[in-house]
Amino acid sequence: MLKIIVIGSGGFIGAVLRYGISGWAHRVWGSNLPYGTLLVNILGSFILGFFLFYSEGKTTLSPMWRSFLAIGMMGALTTFSTFSYETFMYLQENLYTQVFLNIGLNVFLTLLAVWAGMIMAKLI
Repeated sequence: MLKIIVIGSGGFIGAVLRYGISGWAHRVWGSNLPYGTLLVNILGSFILGFFLFYSEGKTTLSPMWRSFLAIGMMGALTTFSTFSYETFMYLQENLYTQVFLNIGLNVFLTLLAVWAGMIMAKLI
């Protein structure tokens, strides 16, 4: 139960950050592109990469803190950070087939899913 509370707390913070950062980016750069989404994806990927790699080499990050940051906070800020981290891990292991497959499937299938959702919504 404690782990759920920890993840939920991180998720709350991540969601509020996403809302604030996205709104700020929209006010600053306008709406020609989804700059807020791009910004939170880049920021979330950086934060996740920093903390996960830092905790492996320099210090030990407790499983609770890891869950708070990686699953809760970064999960709510962006799931793109997890996708980027997992793809980078394949790169580090020289698993190039998995790199391109992971990128291709994530981009293509999520675009396809958005399209399918749009079609279903129109049919209802």
